[in-house]
Amino acid sequence: MDLGTASLFDLPEPRVEVDAVAPAVAAVSTSDALLGEIRDRRDAIAEQEIGTVRAVAEWATHHTVADQVSAATLTERGLDTGLPVAGPRAPLISDFAVMELAALLGRTLDSGRSFVGQVVELAWRLPRTWSRVLAGEVKVWKALKIADTTRILPADAALFVDRHLAPFAHGMSWAQVDRLVEEALVRFDPDAAEERRREANETRHVDLGIDQVDINGIAHGSTALDLPDALDLENAIARRAKVRGQLGDTDSLDVRRAKALGEIAREDLTLDLHVADPDTGEILRTVPGNSTELVFHLSEDALHATAGAGVARCGTTRTPVTAEQVRDWLGRSHAKITVRPVRDLAGHQPVDSYEIPDRIRAQVTTRDHHCVFPHCTKPAQACDLDHIEPHGGEGETCACNLAPLCRGHHRLKTANRARYRMLTPGTYLWTLPSGQYLVDPTGTFGIDAPAAVPPDE
Repeated sequence: MDLGTASLFDLPEPRVEVDAVAPAVAAVSTSDALLGEIRDRRDAIAEQEIGTVRAVAEWATHHTVADQVSAATLTERGLDTGLPVAGPRAPLISDFAVMELAALLGRTLDSGRSFVGQVVELAWRLPRTWSRVLAGEVKVWKALKIADTTRILPADAALFVDRHLAPFAHGMSWAQVDRLVEEALVRFDPDAAEERRREANETRHVDLGIDQVDINGIAHGSTALDLPDALDLENAIARRAKVRGQLGDTDSLDVRRAKALGEIAREDLTLDLHVADPDTGEILRTVPGNSTELVFHLSEDALHATAGAGVARCGTTRTPVTAEQVRDWLGRSHAKITVRPVRDLAGHQPVDSYEIPDRIRAQVTTRDHHCVFPHCTKPAQACDLDHIEPHGGEGETCACNLAPLCRGHHRLKTANRARYRMLTPGTYLWTLPSGQYLVDPTGTFGIDAPAAVPPDE
């Protein structure tokens, strides 16, 4: 029976009338639009960065100091000396001008000096790389970092690096840059290269991170050891960590190694150290063993609170730590507890002398943790204490007339290139040629009102 099942492939194609229309334009997705916006903003930022370093280089040409003899006499009070911010044959830049620019850029003094030095090094001693930066072919941040590595080189060595590096600067790794700089130093200044090798031995150190303790009581440190010393220490730690595991310590290997280092230290502290005559072997003296003291500041409520409650401050490291961690440490071994009275940071107890008593110094450095110049973060313990109003006139030696200033900013203030006054304890109003700044415990804030230029007298 014929069911009329003709092959589908033999059927005639249907005729469809289609009007001619313009090809459809693909819609731009939200993601594509955002990518385009990101690209445009990135290009704008790159253009601004190029403009900034170009302006800083031109600014530097207007603040050069020609006197090579008095260069970098940073300890001379009130003198504006030339600062060698870059390598040999680069111009000296006015130290006070750099301070003003650093404040304008919101940088610390050291950061401002370093930034100006990188720009000067790049513009004056690495001309090929500088041209590629201005053309947008090398990222500004990468060029500045390259310039930072070449400042140690003689002028000829810097040109050698620039000649070999500039065509490939956009894609070179930091290991390649470092090797090229080291090669240039050996080629053009072998004596300096040997001196650097000897100096490298002086960089050995053990930093256990006492100043970087987190709230959990963990110190994060680093070491740089001579290889034989490092191997001996590694063997001692590895052996003790292995024994701890065999004795049932279930902590991870890293934790057992950390515990092992502490045990080695505590065992050493319990021993008397005998100082012997190198010739006869006779014991000349004995240094008795001692223990480590930790000082904590915490309220009585925190001390007696339930587990997990309260925050203490470690006076030894000036860092916060949980009260629970303090209780844990006190439960491990005998501890010496130091009780200190609370200082009145607003107290007013002046003295007649120019010299500053320890109690007033402690009051000021507890109130102000760092140099009070705009954006400066130099710790107060490393600063001079400045009489805001000069002693002998209206100024007295009292916490209300003292503030910590690092040596550089102290010189700037002494030279009358900047002035300031204390509004309230810990809050200062600074006046510089570039503007006015309010400094308080939360940071530095620029003030839009035009600044009165400090007097020259």
